[in-house]
This record gives sequence, structure tokens and C-alpha cells, in this order.
Amino acid sequence: MPPSNRTPFDDKVPFSRAEARAAGISAKVLTGGRYRRLFHDLHVSAEVVVTPAVRAKAVLKTCPPGSQVSHFTAAELWGAIVPSQPLTHVSCPQPGPRSERRGVGSHRLSRHAKVSRFRGIRLSSPEQTFIELACVLSLVDLVVLGDSLVRAKRTTTARLVGAVDDWPGWGSRPARRAAGFVREGVDSAMETRLRMLMVLAGLPEPVVNHIVYDAMGRWAKRFDLSYPDLKLVIEYDGRQHAENDAQWDHDLDRRENLDGDGWRMIVIRSKGIYVEPHRTLERISDAMRERGARNVPTRFRDGWRSHFPGRSV
Repeated sequence: MPPSNRTPFDDKVPFSRAEARAAGISAKVLTGGRYRRLFHDLHVSAEVVVTPAVRAKAVLKTCPPGSQVSHFTAAELWGAIVPSQPLTHVSCPQPGPRSERRGVGSHRLSRHAKVSRFRGIRLSSPEQTFIELACVLSLVDLVVLGDSLVRAKRTTTARLVGAVDDWPGWGSRPARRAAGFVREGVDSAMETRLRMLMVLAGLPEPVVNHIVYDAMGRWAKRFDLSYPDLKLVIEYDGRQHAENDAQWDHDLDRRENLDGDGWRMIVIRSKGIYVEPHRTLERISDAMRERGARNVPTRFRDGWRSHFPGRSV
């Protein structure tokens, strides 16, 4: 018998019922405990951990040639931060059919869209992903996405701004606005949210990732958000309580050392962003005045309120 050119069946790669039958897997076995259903007519071995990448590969099997993973799913594959949602998103060329399976977010692919490959998956480039979500996400969530793409080293601020400026399609305006707020060196989504709260309220933008060197020129301290000319640090602390005494002692020592060097630190917790954003703005602006800042607004702009509603004030 001549050798077969057919690829050997691998049940750890998403497959259809027809492929299962061809491999000798009965319908009864397919619907038993050995296999997991991903989407309609798409299955995988129950031993496989189902990740966004597994779901993306499954959906692409049902899409016409030239399709690519996009939007939220592309952002997840790039290691970026986006709001959680249940769909696997793909964009298909037009004109032509789209995948209409339950659990799939199907979009039309713009002829201007940029494509990349990551771990064997055809997907929107990091910059294209940012643009695709510009009409879906709020301004703050879009900046969180941009900051996280830069932090994951999937793009740079310059490449992101350049791609947005060159984009001729839908989403160019919100993408351009958000790209202008994306910064390098941001450590977390909550740090982005705190910075955006301050900026949208009209406070001067704090410096991101400021480094202080000692007398020997060695790295001594790094501040997530600060006003170096005022020696004022704004720090987000996401812990609900101290993990252990040693960590707590270390943090207290760090803050005491700041006091000795003439710096002041304001610590913001999650409730200061989600529950009491107005109070957070007051704390920061009062501290800026106490440190000698001029032209600190006495009334905040209203732009922050729709993004950080908190409690009524």
C-alpha cells in the first residue's frame, strides 16, 4: 500500500465529528468523558487544558481562508489586559461567510487590517487589536489595554501611536485619543486607572516609573507614580491586608526612609478608585498644595465621573 499523505489524527488538537469518525471514534465515545466539546462540531481531548489559544485554533478551523483571531481574544493571546467576556473573537474576509457558532464573536475583516502570527495562530497584530477594541472599550479600559501591551513588550508607544495615526477606518478617533495616554513602565491596570483618574480630573499627569539614585549613582528607589519636583509619591496598594509581618515591616521601613529623604507618600487602595474617587482626588490635590505646587485646580473637571462614578458626592 502506498504511504498516506494524511496528517495523523491528534485528539489534543481541536477536531470535527467527521475527523473523529475517520479516526474510528464513535459518536457514543465522542460524547462520553474522554472528549470535551468546545463549540458546535468541534471537540478536543478531555486531557487538554482549554485556553483562549485552544479555543482560537478551534474556531479558525470553521472560518474561511484569510480569517484571523481578533478583538478580545487577540488581546488575551498577546498577554494584554481586557475586561472578561465569554466569546472567542475572529474576523473573516469580506465578502464571504462568517462563523455563526454559539460562543463565537464573528466580525468582518477590514482590508486595512494588519495580521501577525503568534504560536502558530493567525491573529490581529497588537496595534490592530488596540484599534479593533477602540469602538468597544471605554477610554480608561482602552488605555489599560495599551499600557499592558507595552508592558508585555508586544508594541511600543511610538508604534502604537503611528499605527493609530495611519488607520483610515472605524475607531480612529477614540483610538487616537487613548493612544495619547499610553505610557511605558506601567506595572498594573490599577496604576493605569489611578493615573487616568488624576488626569481626567485635570490634575497634572504624574511621572511614571521615576527612579531615584543614591550618591554613588546606584539605583535606590522606584516610584510607580510621582511628582519628583514636589517629592510627592502616589502609590496604589492592592492588598486588603499585610501578607506577613516581614513584608509589612519592609513597607513601613520604606515609607519611613522616604520621610527621612523629604518625600511624602500617599497610598491609594481600591476603594479610593472605585468607591471614593472624589476623596482620592482631594487627598492628592491637598498634598500637592502642601508641597508647594502652584496652579492646582480647586475644582476638578467632570471628565473623570463617567469612568469612576463611585459614591455620589
